[in-house]
Amino acid sequence: MKREYDFSKGRRGAVVPTKPGKTRITIRLDNKVLDYFRKQVHEMGGGNYQTLINDALREHIRRGGIEAAVRRAVREELKGARLNRSADG
Repeated sequence: MKREYDFSKGRRGAVVPTKPGKTRITIRLDNKVLDYFRKQVHEMGGGNYQTLINDALREHIRRGGIEAAVRRAVREELKGARLNRSADG
């Protein structure tokens, strides 16, 4: 049997090396999450959904995470409730 390819000197790893400051990992994300980011890339006319996910995570960290987001939401709701109560009388 004739071999078409010789992988005896092949190395396992990424075909394209990662840029400095980036690490290649494997994670499992919900299909709905991936669909959302892929749709965003499609609507923008192209790009990389992984970059959008990275940007979203970076923004989440910048804003202080989930606790800060919940606190902001509660403050906004309380402010709206106070405005409605004062308008009622």
